[in-house]
Amino acid sequence: MDKITVVVPCWNEDEAIPIYYEEMNRVIKAMEQETEKEELEFELIFVDDGSTDGTLRIMKEINRKDDRCRYLSFSRNFGKEAAIYAGLKASRGDYVAVMDVDLQDPPRLLPEMYRILKEEDFDSVATKRSTRTGEPRIRSFLSKSFYKFVNKISKTEIVNGARDYRLMNRKMVDAVLDMSEYNRFSKGIFGWVGFRTKWLEFENVERSAGETKWSLKKLFCYSMEGITGFSVAPLSLASIVGVCFCLLSFLLILLIVVRTLIWGDPVSGWPSLACIIFLVSGVQLLCTGIVGQYLSKTYLETKHRPIFILRDSSEEGEKR
Repeated sequence: MDKITVVVPCWNEDEAIPIYYEEMNRVIKAMEQETEKEELEFELIFVDDGSTDGTLRIMKEINRKDDRCRYLSFSRNFGKEAAIYAGLKASRGDYVAVMDVDLQDPPRLLPEMYRILKEEDFDSVATKRSTRTGEPRIRSFLSKSFYKFVNKISKTEIVNGARDYRLMNRKMVDAVLDMSEYNRFSKGIFGWVGFRTKWLEFENVERSAGETKWSLKKLFCYSMEGITGFSVAPLSLASIVGVCFCLLSFLLILLIVVRTLIWGDPVSGWPSLACIIFLVSGVQLLCTGIVGQYLSKTYLETKHRPIFILRDSSEEGEKR
């Protein structure tokens, strides 16, 4: 019997969870009808990422009426990456899927993903959006720019439009769990561990309920995790800029010496001097900031803090 685990990260999604559960039930029933029911088993792991609404209450209600549905609840908001890691760690399936609860990751793709892993020589089936219809233009532009930039500076390929939505076999899941780093960027981790992956495209889908939790600020911070987690090119860039400015300063010193010997030493030119000082100072601060980003990641890793802390779970409920 094959067991499929579906990991569903949730943060303040009390409106979306019931809709997702009904849709997922339809997909599960369809998959059980296509195969022998005795040959396929499902479990859903809802991960409450420190929600402040009724998310945990709804998870518990679903758990009481459907023992296939488990839940994990964090002590506070640790972020989606921590929720994905916690769900993967708690999974028991031979195949494990990661899926958003807002139905922007269509559950209808799951049967095809499972078929590919069973019949073809792949370890993972991942998804990406073929269109960004309905998404703000500025967000689409920034997202495309990020993927282009990170793929140029990183050896790990991150596919443009890639979603976290994918189905993996147990070998790949175990490989991802072996990367227990504190600063996580799942799209990069999935690419770094390798394994054979097939990509499925689908058109962008609007949220089933609620509002997006990804502001431009959060997306920027998330993109920084990807850049600093899978490339040291910014550090090299800072070094190159430093060398270039050193060479430029030597040339300017030589120019000033020659100019003084030929035409004397006039006092004029302080505006241009002030601009140069501001420019050089800005570049120095930028380079220091880049180094600081990497040092901060190293600092957090050396603390060995847990990626998440559980406050409640369905397993604890069973023990009581």
